Amino acid sequence: LHYSVATMNRELEERLIDQCRTDRNAFGQVFDLWYKPIFGYILRRTADYDLSKDIAAETFLKAFLKIDSFRYRGISLSSWLYRIATNELNQYYRSSKYKPQALQQLLENPQMEKLLHQQDDDERELMERELKAFNDFNEVRANLARLDIKYQEVIALRYFEQKTNAEISTILKKNEGTVKSLLSRGLEKLRNLH
Repeated sequence: LHYSVATMNRELEERLIDQCRTDRNAFGQVFDLWYKPIFGYILRRTADYDLSKDIAAETFLKAFLKIDSFRYRGISLSSWLYRIATNELNQYYRSSKYKPQALQQLLENPQMEKLLHQQDDDERELMERELKAFNDFNEVRANLARLDIKYQEVIALRYFEQKTNAEISTILKKNEGTVKSLLSRGLEKLRNLH
């Protein structure tokens, strides 16, 4: 079966996850479906193409290694991937230099390495050109980077990734009231930076 993000529902996600458990090569479909949105989320948070590739690679490697343990407990596969990416971003912002922890495991999983190297220089050039074209975005991102991580997370997920408060709540493991409060306070702090 071939899947698309637009038609993905819980039943289709569960079928895809089951395929990944029995055939590790099926993870390529997960990668194909969600790499660009997850990479875009990371790129909009970091504004660094190479760093974003590293963090996205680590995100999908961790998902690849843990797909067997994924269970629906009120969280979709998409939210789970965003949660892993958010954790990787937090790890980056907490450390002076990001150090992917699973590179050795990547070398032991040639399927994952093959997936990660499918991206070509044309895509890199296009993404970098698009990112530079958004001067307003860069200004907002720079100001956003001056805020506490807790505000950066909710604002980036809400306005860059178009996630609902309920989805943000699931991704960040916070209740919706906290998400709304963080959004409100974060936006106020952002406005005061001008």
